[in-house]
Parts: sequence; structure tokens; C-alpha cells
Amino acid sequence: QVQLVESGGGLVQPGGSLRLSCAASGSISSIYDMGWYRQAPGKQRELVATTTSGGNLMYADSVKGRFTISRDNAKNTVYLQMNSLKSEDTAVYYCKVTGVRVMMGYFEVWGQGTLVTVSS
Repeated sequence: QVQLVESGGGLVQPGGSLRLSCAASGSISSIYDMGWYRQAPGKQRELVATTTSGGNLMYADSVKGRFTISRDNAKNTVYLQMNSLKSEDTAVYYCKVTGVRVMMGYFEVWGQGTLVTVSS
């Protein structure tokens, strides 16, 4: 079984920064894509940023230039550095990881979510 543990959410003032982390553990053979999604109250979950095993990065237009996704393959961990935060960034942030489990094939796992609140 593969598990994700997220951390780093919290309350921050507009213009501030936060760094989210998501660590994958379990019987992992390899990891493909790692990404961050968010869901604001009353809205659908949306993609924030993703990174592939080949190093390709993709960002939502709303966070380009402010957020940076990175991964540490040795630690099976993905990060989201969020700068210049705005009130509209307030949401529950979820990480998603895809890959292959040892002798068990493909997996897709979501984290439990971490709340980011941007408010003065």
C-alpha cells in the first residue's frame, strides 16, 4: 500500500509564503507524476501544478510566477513553494502521486489534504 503524508499548510497574510510537502511511502517501485491540486469552498478541485518523472512542469495560469513545484526523488517527496499568496489561493491543497508498486502494478494515490488560508 502507498501512503501520502502532507504538511505545511496554515494561515498566512496576503503577500506571504508557505511551503507544502508531500511524502510518499510504502511498497513503491517507481513514481511517475507528482502534483498538487486544490479545492476552495463551493468550487471544484483544480490542478495547481504537476511534475513528471522526466522533469516536465505544468502550472495553472493563476499561479504561474508565484508557485514553484519541485520533487526529491530520493525521498519520494514533492514540494510546492507558494509566494505572493492571495486570498483567492485559500483552499484545501491535495497532492496526488502516480507510479508503480512493487509486484502490484500501477497506483494513483491522493493525500489527505492540507488547509491553506490567506487572510489578514
